[in-house]
Amino acid sequence: MIRFDDVSVTYDGAAEPTVRGVDFEVPEGELVLLAGPSGVGKSTVLGTVSGLVPHFTGGTLRGRVTVAGRDTRTHKPRELADVVGTVGQDPLSHFVTDVVEDELAYGMESLGLAPDVMRRRVEETLDLLGLADLRNRPIATLSGGQQQRVAIGSVLTPHPRVLVLDEPTSALDPAAAEEVLAVLQRLVHDLGTTVLLAEHRLERVIQYADQVALLPAPGATPILGTPAEVMAVSPVYPPVVALGRLAGWSPLPLTVRDARRRAANLREQLNKRATTAPQGRGELRDQPPTARSRRRSETPELSGATTHRRWFRRTATTPTPPYTAEIQSLTLTRAGIQALRHVDLTIAPGETIALMGRNGAGKSTLLNTLVGLTEPSAGSVHVGGAVPHRTPPRDLVRRVGLVPQEPRDLLYADTVAGECTAADADAGAESGTCRALVSELLPGIPDDTHPRDLSEGQRLTLALAVVLTARPPLLLLDEPTRGLDYAAKARLVTLLHELAAQGHAIVLATHDVELAAELAHRVVLLAEGEVIADGPTAEVVVSSPSFAPQVTKILAPQEWLTVTQVREALA
Repeated sequence: MIRFDDVSVTYDGAAEPTVRGVDFEVPEGELVLLAGPSGVGKSTVLGTVSGLVPHFTGGTLRGRVTVAGRDTRTHKPRELADVVGTVGQDPLSHFVTDVVEDELAYGMESLGLAPDVMRRRVEETLDLLGLADLRNRPIATLSGGQQQRVAIGSVLTPHPRVLVLDEPTSALDPAAAEEVLAVLQRLVHDLGTTVLLAEHRLERVIQYADQVALLPAPGATPILGTPAEVMAVSPVYPPVVALGRLAGWSPLPLTVRDARRRAANLREQLNKRATTAPQGRGELRDQPPTARSRRRSETPELSGATTHRRWFRRTATTPTPPYTAEIQSLTLTRAGIQALRHVDLTIAPGETIALMGRNGAGKSTLLNTLVGLTEPSAGSVHVGGAVPHRTPPRDLVRRVGLVPQEPRDLLYADTVAGECTAADADAGAESGTCRALVSELLPGIPDDTHPRDLSEGQRLTLALAVVLTARPPLLLLDEPTRGLDYAAKARLVTLLHELAAQGHAIVLATHDVELAAELAHRVVLLAEGEVIADGPTAEVVVSSPSFAPQVTKILAPQEWLTVTQVREALA
């Protein structure tokens, strides 16, 4: 269905091809996963299938890409629209209309389908993707994850023979990601749809792939094989594979179920070496929980980690630490929708909190309130003694910094060097401060690179460096691992550990359960704008089927969270 014949792509002004030697075939009715580190050219490969590369992006394409027999060099994207459906990393750039239902119908209208066919397919897609309650909502009022589902739905309704998806689950909560991937699997198995997708969160998608095409490094020749074959040699791999490599299992497991069947000996080894598993990061022994957290820590659904709970319990001799931020009875209504309901939250210096919950639960809204982008309808918010929405931006930037889901909101210069120079000036920092952070997080990025030429993960990392230049006491991150491979995520975790050790408070809204397990002291679960759980990471995630990391599921009932913990215990 899709055939790459010795394909290379060189963008204008680039000294070397972004991708070269791409030579493989995606058979009809198969799901092929395109994997590899950030910046190796996965999005470029996907773009050649829809004709966006080079007709829209420019540059030179050598070799040949054919889709259902059509050569993408001689067929422009509009001439491939009836056979190829494409969803990029940024759903906002994908939308044409303002309302969910209209967006789902737009592609079919463009192809001239009959109204009764359009109506039926819209209803089917609303049900498939769990969007029925959002059908009349303006797209601008949706969360990032909801927008992602609408973007996917808009390319499903025309029933294309080929789907090309770039990071389709990056903004989705675990349950929504499973639903989307299950839909894709049904399309492949039941309708013979061909799916080519790139994804960094391999733990979500590897089990669904028929084949994996690995781009091991920039400009390197792709490796094609079964998931097990490729994961054995891949520089990027999910926690279940990392645990399999650590335990010496062969063949490597790709699913939690496969790993659990082989984990009995590993559990026995761990049981001999430690009487209790580590309970997450709980180093903040002097940090009292909020009143809400104390109440919930005594409920059955969050019980089972008493040692960790004692670290967070206030004693008569432990003084209350100064808070970096404090939220009391926060309620926020936006466009007639109550986005937050009576939220109470305190954030202490050096504390890392993971905000988790379904798409649309209010995580991004809460971060926006802390940084002054939205004004509370009721209740109070204080950050460093200031009220965010009443504080001038030049003063607020030294108290709190936000890295948003869309890094382009922060990036406006023509080069990486320009962004860094502006960041140093805005923060009053020593010249070169921002550039040093970029070099640490994004090794090998030239100064003259335009931010739009970076991958989504690279742009996000650049935005993080810009915000960190001011060294704000409170750092807010909205989906910080979106578009990052495992190596880049490890570098980010190391940096955030260092910042927390220096006293910076960190709050991250994330669907990445592995990141929360690795990094967070506390997890705050939101549902319908309300805090439903607030406690130590191990207590909250171990008791949740949706938010438990892979290692926890594999080694239960022992309460291990990460491969790092297991490796240290075995050592």
